[in-house]
Amino acid sequence: MTFIYVTIILDVLGFGILIPVLAPLVLQLTGQDAAEGAVVYGLLLTIWSLMQFLFSPLVGAISDRFGRRPVLILSAIGLGFDYVIMALAPTLAWLFVGRVLSGILASSYPSASAYVADVTPPDRRAGAFAMVGAAWGVGFIMGPALGGLLGGIALRLPFWAAAVMSFGSAAYGLLVLPESLPKATRKPFSVRSANPLGSLSLLRSHPGLLGLAGVAFLNFLAFQVLPSVTVLYVGYRYGWGELAVGLTLTLVGVCNIAVQAGLVKRFIKRLGEPRTLYVGLFAGMAGFVWYGLAPNGIAFLFGVLLFAFIGLVQPALQSLMSRRVSPAEQGRLQGANASLMGLTGILGPIIFTSVFSRFAGKSAILDLPGAPYLLAAVVMLAAAGLAIRVTRTSAAEHRAVATAVPPVAADGPIDPR
Repeated sequence: MTFIYVTIILDVLGFGILIPVLAPLVLQLTGQDAAEGAVVYGLLLTIWSLMQFLFSPLVGAISDRFGRRPVLILSAIGLGFDYVIMALAPTLAWLFVGRVLSGILASSYPSASAYVADVTPPDRRAGAFAMVGAAWGVGFIMGPALGGLLGGIALRLPFWAAAVMSFGSAAYGLLVLPESLPKATRKPFSVRSANPLGSLSLLRSHPGLLGLAGVAFLNFLAFQVLPSVTVLYVGYRYGWGELAVGLTLTLVGVCNIAVQAGLVKRFIKRLGEPRTLYVGLFAGMAGFVWYGLAPNGIAFLFGVLLFAFIGLVQPALQSLMSRRVSPAEQGRLQGANASLMGLTGILGPIIFTSVFSRFAGKSAILDLPGAPYLLAAVVMLAAAGLAIRVTRTSAAEHRAVATAVPPVAADGPIDPR
């Protein structure tokens, strides 16, 4: 299994290394300030998420037909050439071409999860998927820090580093990675299985699940403010460069993983899943307010510690959602969650960068550059309100069912007379 984890780390490193420098490159190519270039940057993020949303099911269906190995290797090779295109991009149009290709080719990430499922017995998959999450975490912690360091040397250097990592991932796959899907178990390609909206139908089929899906959607949407405007915001308000941004994003990742690894089980054991969910959502709301109002960079960094408790949300929410579907539907549920995240990745960047452009810069309607974070706090508050309503309604319905069922003796119901 080591080979697939190494492949994932290399791929995610290549993605994370670009985070601190993509926004500055957009500003360089457009000649605009942070407020004016925010919308263009938001469009770049949106087009990437749109390609992910449209092509992830398609690439997954192709991997079911032809195997995981060729999809992973060809994707890594394609991403390598794509990063070269973005490193050399002379105009904004070329950068958009690179982001479109990147969104399509990065859609192979679900194939890595499918690879793990192929080679791991059912009773050990939870631990294997936890290792996949850890591999992603390592990539996202190291990537922004390395990108910030290299970006401080030359703005386009991280793109070349990402290309090297992608080509290295492809070479590693060619030399080491075996195929995980036997030909006998491969499925014919189906257009229906490649439908990105198909999995969402599950969310309406179980009581309470649609409400929890609404909580997930609002949580994902609020979270989009971080990749959408953080680089622009801290550069505009605090004058931070690429290295400071990269190290801050690394700190955010470390704190989030620390909460998930060290505190989730304790909170759930003490408070239960619903209340743990409430704590995470309210902490996320408070963290967004702190980010939006922090008067200086030091104060902003203290907000990272408060915001870290948002790491309680996803474990508690996923557990509550998984209880409402059968074991045979768990895969569809994860697919539905991925679709929800994809939709927010399309909507969030446009929303938050547009708000930033309206509240920062010379043409601001009000000098409040932290407005996107305050909007995210409102969205998170709505998520918390919905979570309280859904979980309390479900608990009340469960109690009503329990009291409506008469007690049963060994030989039948007790006669009320």
